[in-house]
Amino acid sequence: MGKPNRLGRHAKPRQWKRDRRREPDPVIARDAPGPSVRTPAPADARPHGPAGTRPQASAGARAQDPAGARPQASAGARPQDPAGARPQASAGARAQDPAGARPQAGDPGDGAPSAAARAEQLVSDALQALVDGQHDAFARCAAQLAERPGEPGWPRAVEQELLLSLLRAVTSGWRQGWQPAEVVREIGRQFGARHARMATDAAAMDMRNYARTAIDERWQAQLVTLGATAWWDSDSGYLEQWREREQLGPEAAVTCILEVLYGFAALPRLGRLCPLPGTARPAARAAERTTVRTAGQRALGRVRALLAKAESTEFPEEAEALTARAQELITRHTISEALLAAGTGPARRDAASGRRVFVDGPYELAKSDLLDMVATVNLCRAVPHQNLGLSTVLGYPADLDAVELLFASLLVQATAAMVRAGQQHEDAGPPGTRSFRRSFLASYTQRIGERLAGAAEAAWRQAAADAPDPGLLPVLAARHHAVDEAVRKTFPELGWPERGRAPDRPDRSPARAPAYVALRLRQVAVA
Repeated sequence: MGKPNRLGRHAKPRQWKRDRRREPDPVIARDAPGPSVRTPAPADARPHGPAGTRPQASAGARAQDPAGARPQASAGARPQDPAGARPQASAGARAQDPAGARPQAGDPGDGAPSAAARAEQLVSDALQALVDGQHDAFARCAAQLAERPGEPGWPRAVEQELLLSLLRAVTSGWRQGWQPAEVVREIGRQFGARHARMATDAAAMDMRNYARTAIDERWQAQLVTLGATAWWDSDSGYLEQWREREQLGPEAAVTCILEVLYGFAALPRLGRLCPLPGTARPAARAAERTTVRTAGQRALGRVRALLAKAESTEFPEEAEALTARAQELITRHTISEALLAAGTGPARRDAASGRRVFVDGPYELAKSDLLDMVATVNLCRAVPHQNLGLSTVLGYPADLDAVELLFASLLVQATAAMVRAGQQHEDAGPPGTRSFRRSFLASYTQRIGERLAGAAEAAWRQAAADAPDPGLLPVLAARHHAVDEAVRKTFPELGWPERGRAPDRPDRSPARAPAYVALRLRQVAVA
């Protein structure tokens, strides 16, 4: 266990050194020696006083100070001089400045936190209270932010902090992959229409920081649809004008903006589908506008007419036949677009992209299966986002147009058919129950999926038979590969298979079986 302690006049110094080795002085580890303590003071100039006023030198200074010259502090005196209470100054000043005389935080001499710093802390505490579900603490923070009587400049400091936090939250939402229409819809789903209007204003406020030519055209279209324009005079007075417009008190207005901030902070990551504001190139989508928006409008017009008839008829068999005819026209248009793109140079070919499709409740899971069936039949891929009421559909622009159009029409047809089935089969069970409607949507998805997949398969086979050369199947395979690559790039965490293989997705509903009719065509093309 080592040599025994030697008794005599060296016992205390050696015991003190062992204590120093076992428990180093936290002041030395924490303090960075300044210029005033780099050189130790002469021995005759060092003040001698009680242990509580012993000067603290830096580590370098102590190395040059022999042990015999160190002041001897008794064990009982050291706990009365805690390291955290020692003033941080030079050696000469520390001896003359006892711990009790150090200025405390908040004193005018030490610099009290500014109004902006206190507002920032209250906003952070309020958001953390929402995260933790502490509604009383959140209400207290909102009340303190709304009114702080007797403090000059407090309303302006609060408004500046809230606006800066809102702009940072909007930018974070864009980087998470969200777009304006999706953000406004999600905020409205969580809190209501008033919060959605503030989210719209936040998007408009952020877009003013970018040139219009540097904003993607899809963002611009969404902003126009939302009516996102700066109606307020200046950003410095936005919160006050918004409060008057919504007829709210100060505390209710602060509560609303804090909840909007929380909604932005809670947004999960989505795949990014278009360039961020400020990074878009004006001519990046010129080819898509030329080839899709002009050549495809006539074909989509005929499809809309057929789907309108299917929605208006009262006979389910006629509606399904009209929808199958619309799917056949869509597939023929897809074949024409694919062959046209293959005949042009690579610089003019469209690239696979993505769009977000809203899937509103109730029965979001059943409607997501319907969307997945429509997307698969039309050579696209649908990735549902749980609890968000939307799905990301990836494919070629013309195919995405067809998926959106067909899915919207099938929702209308399914609702009408469900109402008629409930009226005709009242004796089979309660038609108004959720289980009945969910089962009906599942069976409808399987039945209409078989019709659509059959129409698409017939169109592909007819086109392959009429083609003068066997170039159609390689074109089909190339489009499948491009779509799969877009899925892997946008959602790398899904673990999609290698190129040339059909994805082994779980069979969550009967809709998967008819959807794989189109995948059989893909396997033939790959082979």
